[in-house]
Amino acid sequence: MHVLANVLVAAVAAFHLYVLILEMFLWQGPRGRALHGLDPAGARATAPLAANQGLYNGFLAAGLVWGLVAADPVGFQAQVFFLCCVILAGAYGAVTASRKILYVQFAPAAVALAAVLLAT
Repeated sequence: MHVLANVLVAAVAAFHLYVLILEMFLWQGPRGRALHGLDPAGARATAPLAANQGLYNGFLAAGLVWGLVAADPVGFQAQVFFLCCVILAGAYGAVTASRKILYVQFAPAAVALAAVLLAT
């Protein structure tokens, strides 16, 4: 169960690293614009906001990786804390931005948190 928990945490971290790249570096390109249906002018106007969001996603990814590499109890505590952060951000985003966030952010983090807690 411990290996499964680590794989799930790593997957959540990888997703947030991908979002960092998308929001910080690819926002004005076709993939970034398609994410929210932006035209080039809209992407250019929102790029600073997207980059800021991307940075926060990077912090989540870094915290989850820290949780994977740190010895327990710190590793366990970091995983629980950062997965809870992802879950709360996902819940807020699902309510305020898009229900899709429930499936791409909230649910994977909730499953990973359950696995981490069951693996202890």
